[in-house]
Amino acid sequence: MKPNILWICTDQQRTDTLGCYGNELVDTPNIDRLASMGVLFNRAYCQSPVCTPSRASFMTGRYSRTTRCRQNGQQMPADEKLVSKLFAEQGYVCGLAGKLHLAPCHPDVCPIEEARIDDGYHAFHWSHSVGGNNTWPMDEYLQWLDRKGSSLKREPIPGVRQTFYGNDSEERQGTWCTDKALDFIRSSRKHGMPWFFSLNYFDPHHPFDPPKALMDKYMKLSEQIPLPKFQEGELTGKPHYQRIDSESGYNFVPMFRFRDMTELEHRAARASQWAMMEQLDTQVGRLLADLEEHGDLVNTMIIFMSDHGEMLGDHGIYWKGPYFYEELVRVPLMVAWPGTIQAGQRSNALVELVDLAPTLLAAAEVPLYAGMQGKSLWPLLTGAMNTDVHRDSVYCEYYNAQPWHPELPPQCTMVFDGRYKLVRVHSSREGELYDLAMDPSEFRNLYHDPAYTEVKLRMMELLADRMAWTVDPLPARVAAW
Repeated sequence: MKPNILWICTDQQRTDTLGCYGNELVDTPNIDRLASMGVLFNRAYCQSPVCTPSRASFMTGRYSRTTRCRQNGQQMPADEKLVSKLFAEQGYVCGLAGKLHLAPCHPDVCPIEEARIDDGYHAFHWSHSVGGNNTWPMDEYLQWLDRKGSSLKREPIPGVRQTFYGNDSEERQGTWCTDKALDFIRSSRKHGMPWFFSLNYFDPHHPFDPPKALMDKYMKLSEQIPLPKFQEGELTGKPHYQRIDSESGYNFVPMFRFRDMTELEHRAARASQWAMMEQLDTQVGRLLADLEEHGDLVNTMIIFMSDHGEMLGDHGIYWKGPYFYEELVRVPLMVAWPGTIQAGQRSNALVELVDLAPTLLAAAEVPLYAGMQGKSLWPLLTGAMNTDVHRDSVYCEYYNAQPWHPELPPQCTMVFDGRYKLVRVHSSREGELYDLAMDPSEFRNLYHDPAYTEVKLRMMELLADRMAWTVDPLPARVAAW
């Protein structure tokens, strides 16, 4: 049986914002239930720590360098094949609500909406962002607010400079996205069409602006909210741009100067993430209830994930950028299909988001596209292979993906074998090496430690091997010579 596909992707979400990943203070019962319905991956990694390269990778099953979408602000080349297009070619009706970000989205360059290639989406309800002064006439979420007689809201929280009260739950972008998804699912059900839907929430991406009621709920727990993981002096001996970004977010936002923030402000930033995730959890509950009510859970494959994480002050840094700490590159990932995929399983296998596209094709028995580089998770999900074994290493890359460091744009790659993590900064000859068995918080950079010379050499060889295998497999070979 070919399943319907519900692909839920949050934006800039850490794993520690969910109960199923061990957070005992946040309320996410619906996402936790989804995790119990299928396989939760403890060690899933994105292929780039920023939006466009990561999304280009998991939407094509190809590494970001291969897709030629290495940076935010680049246009997805027209000859790339999104997995949504492959499903459309197989007779699926395909839809999207929320963010896509496979092309420039700056209003000065794209004042109407994001440009698209032939992506396969029949229904396209686009809303890129809910932050700052960036608005687009074709942003359907903003149009929805207009019809409700409302607008984007952001009110300061007393005593907190970095976090704000945003729109109430019924006026959130996540609520609008879910409305669009439910309309699409109900219409597809009525007309008997197999469907593929990308539900791309903007939360919990900054600005940190959750609904007031939920923010107040978590601020009452502020003394229990942990402060960022940071050791005095740890950035000495690490790549120079980490010290720059600790002084101001993105190297130009002075309000996120780590040392100037109070303990309350650090805790408020984390509370905002939890509040936004509880609001999204309610939306996931609406989706599960509808599918369950109509008997569609047994023929729907559901993916929940995020494109990358968020530093949230750990190592003295906020937001995202050319860093490869666990908080930024390790992401939530769970896959469920009751009756087909194993239920209640937690996998410790090393997996990459690039593996998702071939997994979806395998689940729907759609032929594998020759350009894909990911490795299908389908055998793990169905119990045909050991749930804890998949890859020997994971790979991530950053090619000046954001223009915030013009003096010496970072070009860096990461490889992680499950214990040792190596980062090579090609543009400045700096590097990082961490032993996560001995130092799980990644405080101590061993890159120049003589005792780890042999480990460093072995990891350099592994990095070279992984970089070699990001070479585009296209065009496909058609003959022996």
